[in-house]
Amino acid sequence: MQHAATTGSGGQDRRLESVDIVRGFALMALFLVHMIESYELYWADPKTGPISDTVYLLFMGKSFSLLALCFGFSFFILMDRAAQRGVDFTARFAWRLAVLFGIGFGHAVIYRGDIIQLLALMGFVLLAFHRVRSNRALIAVAIVCFVSPISLVQLAAAMSGAGWANQPPNHFSDPAMAVYLHGNLAEHLRANLWDGQLPKWWFMLESGRITQILGLYLVGMVLGRIGFFARLGEFARARWIALALAAASALALYFLRDGFKAWFAAQQHGAASDRLLSYLLGSWFELAGTAVWLLVLLALFQSPARPLLRPLAGVGRTTLTLYILQSIVFVPVFYGFGLGLYDDWNQATRLWVGLAAIAGQLALAHWWLARFRYGPVEWVWRALTYWRRDIPFRGAASA
Repeated sequence: MQHAATTGSGGQDRRLESVDIVRGFALMALFLVHMIESYELYWADPKTGPISDTVYLLFMGKSFSLLALCFGFSFFILMDRAAQRGVDFTARFAWRLAVLFGIGFGHAVIYRGDIIQLLALMGFVLLAFHRVRSNRALIAVAIVCFVSPISLVQLAAAMSGAGWANQPPNHFSDPAMAVYLHGNLAEHLRANLWDGQLPKWWFMLESGRITQILGLYLVGMVLGRIGFFARLGEFARARWIALALAAASALALYFLRDGFKAWFAAQQHGAASDRLLSYLLGSWFELAGTAVWLLVLLALFQSPARPLLRPLAGVGRTTLTLYILQSIVFVPVFYGFGLGLYDDWNQATRLWVGLAAIAGQLALAHWWLARFRYGPVEWVWRALTYWRRDIPFRGAASA
């Protein structure tokens, strides 16, 4: 959720509207996924339907991946603009990540599915890769991350009968779910300090999501280096070719993966092997879908449809504030310590409430930025980054 804008501790931002739009779209898509899954309580007793199937197909995994790619791009922007001023931003950025992790920790106490902590921790890896000057080397590392070699090794081990690879995954155990469904507020907060967090972190490790994020970070950083977002017109032909390849890959994976999984299951390698293969195919489908969404949004941005996308830019500029606000509002709506509506609202109700809330967030972001330069959490983050309170806050933001 890093923001691609800074010229100094208190200077006027210079932003790329296209990146703000992509980030805003990703946040709203992620929010819609959260609404359909009742902020994770859906998974206590999942019941599929056309609405959940469609929302998960279109946005699950892809929205999160778009945010990770934007984070990598914004990292480059901050480091590059500091270098242009003759400043080494490494130590400041490390502190900035530490502050972001603290913000994420506070948010995770409310909603255990918080992704801010993960993005912040993975951001420290970028500080090392930033010193690699070869873009080809960075893309090569990203491709290795996307292939997910650790998962491939585990799959091979599971197929060969290795005991460690055939154990049930740790993230299948979720001791906090009963608390989320029926516990009071004190029990909810206490569970989120440890028991509730463990399944999330295990899932990130065991599904290959960690390496996928690193790959997306590196791709975002390289896109920043080559001026991809700043000079979209120069990359028009490459973008259309990439879109065709990404769409073909996504369609092939969508239509062929179930048949391939069925064939693989028939080989009787075991449940662990089947699950690992499903994770791999799912991660590759999500990556292809992420590329499709990114390239479609940029194509629309370069078309007469740009005015229709512009409301998303305001959301993209207040991502951190809105992401936390979403949890503050809707976790009590669904969870047991609040209204407990996780099993009262059907999927259609959750969809319409989610769409109405998205419209409200678009309006709120527009209203706020007409009066303030940053979202409140973004301002606190910036002030703590530079350890200053004189960061301008009031006054209309300008892109």
